[in-house]
Amino acid sequence: MSSSDIHVSCTSLSFSWPDGTEVLSGFDFAVGPGRTGLIGVNGCGKSTLLRLIAGELTPLEGEIKVRGGLGHLPQTATLDTALRVDEVLGIAERRAAIDAVEAGDVREELFAVIGEDWDVEQRAHATLDGLGLGHFGLDRAVGEMSGGECVLLRLAALLLARPGVLLLDEPTNNLDAVARGRLYDAVDAWTGALLLVSHDRELLERVDRIADLRDGSVTWYGGNLSAYEEALAVEQEAAQRMVRAAESDVQRQKRELAEAHMKLARRRRYGQKMWDTKREPKVVMGQRKRSAQESAGKHRILHTERLAEARERLDEAESAVRADEEIRIELPATRVHPGSEVLLLRNPVPPYGPPLHGELVVRGPERIALTGRNGAGKTALLRTIAGELAPLSGEATALLPLGFLPQRLDSLDDALSVAENVKRSAPGLSDNGVRARLARFLIKGGAADLPAGTLSGGERFRAALAMLLLADPAPRLLLLDEPTNSLDLASVRRLTEALAAYEGALIVASHDVPFLESIGITRWLSLDGELRDISPEEVRAAR
Repeated sequence: MSSSDIHVSCTSLSFSWPDGTEVLSGFDFAVGPGRTGLIGVNGCGKSTLLRLIAGELTPLEGEIKVRGGLGHLPQTATLDTALRVDEVLGIAERRAAIDAVEAGDVREELFAVIGEDWDVEQRAHATLDGLGLGHFGLDRAVGEMSGGECVLLRLAALLLARPGVLLLDEPTNNLDAVARGRLYDAVDAWTGALLLVSHDRELLERVDRIADLRDGSVTWYGGNLSAYEEALAVEQEAAQRMVRAAESDVQRQKRELAEAHMKLARRRRYGQKMWDTKREPKVVMGQRKRSAQESAGKHRILHTERLAEARERLDEAESAVRADEEIRIELPATRVHPGSEVLLLRNPVPPYGPPLHGELVVRGPERIALTGRNGAGKTALLRTIAGELAPLSGEATALLPLGFLPQRLDSLDDALSVAENVKRSAPGLSDNGVRARLARFLIKGGAADLPAGTLSGGERFRAALAMLLLADPAPRLLLLDEPTNSLDLASVRRLTEALAAYEGALIVASHDVPFLESIGITRWLSLDGELRDISPEEVRAAR
């Protein structure tokens, strides 16, 4: 990448949190034109890097340069509900100035505010139309918009400002299928430099390159997510071959060193025999002994050095292999007989959100996806089924033990350790039993003793999942609300692995269609005032 192509450059960047936790050290990074996907495990520093580039955090050392202006859509973005749409878009002052000039006011400061942007209102309407927000007037209050619409409104503000560099951090979280489609279109149409952090496979299939942040450094891959995964698989296969070759070399060097020791021992025995029998003069035998010892010593040192070098090559080869562990659990107690009734729903009316017309009977280990636009009532329905909300009318009756994984993972008590949280849901487990089971969820050693409030996003997710699946009685109906939000790709894969071992019924509210397909959804339900069966093709077409 030539210097003229660089839009963002980070040189020798170092950053640590106030508690001393190091995130980046001597970090170099550059972003050019096109779409770049930044991936990596939870806690590796992706969002922190975006905040550093955006100027929201200050590096301890190093330099950050941005060319062409910058727009940043953070992962956790809230809007003042009292604001108007034009205020969020940043055009309220220009609108007012244009209105004043058109009314006959010719003050110079008004023209300074407007600049060359006389068509700002038309551009604003076109931008809102492109994101599916055209039905909102510029004077509309933000408080009337859904969470997903607020995300798109913030994106509209960035697009309207026309920055040279756009930073997006998990932009599809909480967006319904239609809103995701609008965002995908905006990403496809972007002509500047785009750096995005996401676990959304469909979004990452749209990038031009992947930056893999791992252990404080970045490895670059050309192409989209599929191309990255193919290249990584080839790399890992080659790395495994290198490990096997290095292991063979270590074993060979060990054998040769052992043989050298055996030869030295034989020579010593032979020399001692010659000395004892005095077959040759002492001077000759002494010289031969010294010569043999020197030669044997050199050979021993040579073989020892070769073994050390072989071990270094093995260590280097092993460092190139990604030891991504997998969740491995057995949950026989969750099994549901195919004919068993699991859940009854009859026209439930949650205390908030729209009423739902229709009936649903879940039988056996069905895997059901709840889909629908933002605000359709998916979360309210799950909370009603879970017993957290009492329906105003209608029926929502679970006939078997259930577990609920809420979107905010607030089932964990932040003041308690991970082990103590699991113990709350499974009081019959011994301390050793809790730790052994947590290890299967990749929470090992001292991590089980950490307060839940100190966990990273991925650790917190695994702890909440362990607490849910290890509960006594075991949940035979599992309710999941947007479970992949804010999870890195590795954590999404681990969730898929855990659910593969689950033999009960499953109801998942999610906009992540590839994830839903990967966990073997058998029935798709749409919520839009009524419960109705649809096909996955209809879900995709809704975009």
